[in-house]
Amino acid sequence: MNNTAEDIMNCDIESDIEIRMIDVSGQLLKVAIKTGPDDTPPLLMFNGIGANLELAFPFLEELKGRGAVIFDIPGVGGSPMPALPYRPSVLARMAKNLCYILGYEQVDVSGVSWGGGLAQQFAHQYPKMCRKLILAATSAGWVMIPGNPSVLSKMTNIKRYTDKGYMRSIAAEIYGGDFRNDETLINIHADGMRPASNAGYVLQLLAMVGWTSAHWLWSIKQPTLVMSGTDDPLIPVANANFLATMIPDAKLELIDNGHLFLVTRPKDSARMIEEFLDA
Repeated sequence: MNNTAEDIMNCDIESDIEIRMIDVSGQLLKVAIKTGPDDTPPLLMFNGIGANLELAFPFLEELKGRGAVIFDIPGVGGSPMPALPYRPSVLARMAKNLCYILGYEQVDVSGVSWGGGLAQQFAHQYPKMCRKLILAATSAGWVMIPGNPSVLSKMTNIKRYTDKGYMRSIAAEIYGGDFRNDETLINIHADGMRPASNAGYVLQLLAMVGWTSAHWLWSIKQPTLVMSGTDDPLIPVANANFLATMIPDAKLELIDNGHLFLVTRPKDSARMIEEFLDA
């Protein structure tokens, strides 16, 4: 059953989600924590570029059988700017230290779009800590098969996170899927955004310059779920096929939707992910 715009709008997004500011080795992070059963690893989530953690709340609410944690990348949402630029390995270490502070010895890991690269880095860097891996609407870095150049140019423009009117005008073109047919979803997404700073957004872009997982994907041993929308203008399905082929124990799920299926269909997405994690 597909989620409707009304389902997402009526979601009690803070009913069981705790928001905290946590100092991780001198860097303050805004963190959202959903408490879950003690006998299942929580889901560590990495968001897309420029995206604040509140955009993940509808999905978090649909996770019924486990806890989860997500944080704003330094310079994005409620996390202040870092003292220095960072690479994916630095953010992976920061996430690992956050998990230790929260008492998590092992986690399942998910990443969407830009955050999918960070999820791959975490699984590679901390294989014992990462039990299972979910990669949604993402690629292997600079070797990716790109989408339409005009779409990519709009995606890299920070204006889509600072100007809600601009976001509404381009959402259908850059995200595809449900955004093409339902303006209500576009409005909900735009209303949930918190502006990223220009510098914070640029740091995220620079962090992935030259980064790729292609040369070590074969070494990822965690069971992996690769998810891709069949109408994704930003990251075509060919990238999901590449990830699923290169990662030894990967399962590919193609979804009749666009780039942000986790946002527009949180119930369906959460069910699919939990079935994979519980298998």
